[in-house]
Amino acid sequence: MRPALRLLPLTLCIAVSLQAHAADGKSAPTYKLCPLVDAVPAFEDVQKAPEGLNILNNNQLPTDLEGDLLSGTEANPVFNGNVTMRRGDQFMGADQLTFDKAQNRYSAEGSVRYQASGLRMRAARAEGDQNSNTHTMQNLEYQLLSRRGNGKAQSLNMAGDIGSLYGATYSTCPPEERNWELRANRIDINTDTNMAVAHGATLRIGKIPVLYLPWFMFPTNEDRRTGVLLPSMSNSNRNGFDYRQPVYLNLAPNYDATLVPRWMSKRGGAMSGQFRYLNEAGNGTVEALWMPNDKLRDRSRWLGHFDGIQNLSPNWQFRADINWISDPRYYEDFNNNIDGLSQVTSYSSVGAYGRGQEWSAGVSADHWQLADFTLGKNILPYDRLPRAFASWERHMNSALQFGVDAEAVRFHHPVYAAGSRLDLKPWISAPLEGDSWFLRPTLAYRFTGYSLDHSLGQTLGDNSPSRGQSIFSLDTGLFFDRDMQVKGKDYLQTIEPRLFYLNVPYVNQADMPVFDTQPLTFSWNQLFRDNRYSGADRQADANQLTLAISTRMIRQSDGHERLSLSLGQIRYFADSRVRLPNEPITEQGRSAWVVDANYAPTDRWTIGASYQRDPKFNRTDLASVRARYLLPNQGVFNLSYRYRRALLEQVDASFLYPINERWSIVGRQYYSLRDSKTLESLAGVQWDSCCVAVRVVARRYVQNRAGDLGNTLMFEIELKGLGSAGQDTQRALRRAILGYNRDDLYLVPPQIATGQPSTQDNTKIP
Repeated sequence: MRPALRLLPLTLCIAVSLQAHAADGKSAPTYKLCPLVDAVPAFEDVQKAPEGLNILNNNQLPTDLEGDLLSGTEANPVFNGNVTMRRGDQFMGADQLTFDKAQNRYSAEGSVRYQASGLRMRAARAEGDQNSNTHTMQNLEYQLLSRRGNGKAQSLNMAGDIGSLYGATYSTCPPEERNWELRANRIDINTDTNMAVAHGATLRIGKIPVLYLPWFMFPTNEDRRTGVLLPSMSNSNRNGFDYRQPVYLNLAPNYDATLVPRWMSKRGGAMSGQFRYLNEAGNGTVEALWMPNDKLRDRSRWLGHFDGIQNLSPNWQFRADINWISDPRYYEDFNNNIDGLSQVTSYSSVGAYGRGQEWSAGVSADHWQLADFTLGKNILPYDRLPRAFASWERHMNSALQFGVDAEAVRFHHPVYAAGSRLDLKPWISAPLEGDSWFLRPTLAYRFTGYSLDHSLGQTLGDNSPSRGQSIFSLDTGLFFDRDMQVKGKDYLQTIEPRLFYLNVPYVNQADMPVFDTQPLTFSWNQLFRDNRYSGADRQADANQLTLAISTRMIRQSDGHERLSLSLGQIRYFADSRVRLPNEPITEQGRSAWVVDANYAPTDRWTIGASYQRDPKFNRTDLASVRARYLLPNQGVFNLSYRYRRALLEQVDASFLYPINERWSIVGRQYYSLRDSKTLESLAGVQWDSCCVAVRVVARRYVQNRAGDLGNTLMFEIELKGLGSAGQDTQRALRRAILGYNRDDLYLVPPQIATGQPSTQDNTKIP
């Protein structure tokens, strides 16, 4: 008794076909406000398929047919009462099933129920003809099992691989609260080609039709296919009306492309595209934008980007991150947040990198392009064309280690003369350690030599300057811990004193160039480094001792760190005379105190602070205070204050406050106290339901390098399981409000969390 089971391919297409064109690349919607009971409740007489059963080939499995009463004749058997048919993971139930062996026809009546992988369905009647391979169902309802979605159809007719649905609907809303619904007069489906044609399709919001498509073709499964994706529309002061229409091209199983024609009423037309590829050894993405005539700048604009990796062998990998822009205004004009304004340069790199058990090496090249029209090319870092580096170390035993770090670079600059540099640093260490202590003496020798362009050599007085310095460091510390109780909970408290002594003899380096070297940001980690500079152009002389102590309080039940506190300072026994041009020497005495603290009074509260105070000038160099409170129902409140002497003083407050299950408000105020100026203000309201979410956000932000403020009103309506219309408000909210998505709390770069910018970025605060 197999005929009714052939209904599976077409009935499953009811929902998938109406949903297949809706993918928009965003994260999966949440259905926490949906009823627990499905539109088509679970059938009590359904049994799970046996474990290990191959359900991909149900047609080759036997069919089990049961009923309370068998009547009729041998040629026309009639099953009555709790009739069930099972094959693999497929199930059909009915009150009565009649089969005509002579005509090879069947009919099922009364509470017809059907369930298979991903689908549950019920209908008033089902019948079919095995000889002609035709089947019909009347007044059917369905519920998706693997995803949210349900609907109805007045009838279903199927002949072989071709079928038609009449009066079909689809929605992720419950039947009693139909906030949105797709309806189609007829859907013709070919289960062999997995394509369908909808006639008279209408999208309704509530009872109001908002979109009508008299005819359109779409796939009936989730396989990638060439086609038109959902458009994106927005409006802003700079672009005017902005319309984007993505077109997806499924070129091959392992590569595809997306073309996005775009029209901006105030700026003109543009074309962007993305090409992706994947092979056994790597993957890559190529992106580009071309704008023949930008009315805003009266010139053509473009962007090129390639990001890819390729495994060359078990130990070697090729990596590339290439960016090219048409002009220094590109990031400012094509970004609508402060990140685009803070990008001073565009960076590209390409290289081959290797790693083994005791070594690492690489050959690379990088290039910098100006991305700030207010600056000149003289501010660009030197390109490294090329750079080769290698590190090797050997552990003879637990008490002796040695190795060497090496680098060879050829520098290039569009304005300044350059040259080549070789840097070698062999070292040997004899670490000793126990359960509660460690002692790590290290001796190194650093040699750096140059071959300079003639003009630069004349300026510095030597075409081949070099430097050789010994470096001795001794790192030692103790670990103390004890068990303690706080409010009846067990904790482990640690006290960790640490000493770090560094001795580097002075070598005059005034005749050496400065290619890629900058002073590192003074921080906790800087207390334990053997050089206060990045790059090899300067090796600081030193005779200094770092005194530091840390304490932690760890909850023993789950390892949660309730408290951490660190305090440290460097004592300079002599002046450190090596310096960069226009940089003062580091005088004998004491460095600024470095304090880092984090405290979690409850599982919802997190409070942190960083502080640096210079005792010599009795002044604060850095202060950062941050607090976060996790509200119930995924709410969050953030407050921070950041101060760095002579650079910035800012306050930043943001929140997501759930008023109830459906309504929530969001806001942010990012303000520069130093400039008495708002950097970004944001306020919005969100409404959520089982199947619809609406977000309205008003935003005021710095829109150009002149510091002018722009205003925008963003509106987005999300039909869950179908797509969204309007601007992508979630992306803006995730960027502005830390914790808007709770997963983001575990992805925050340390320098952002502590308010300590890295010297390696070129951040410029407007």
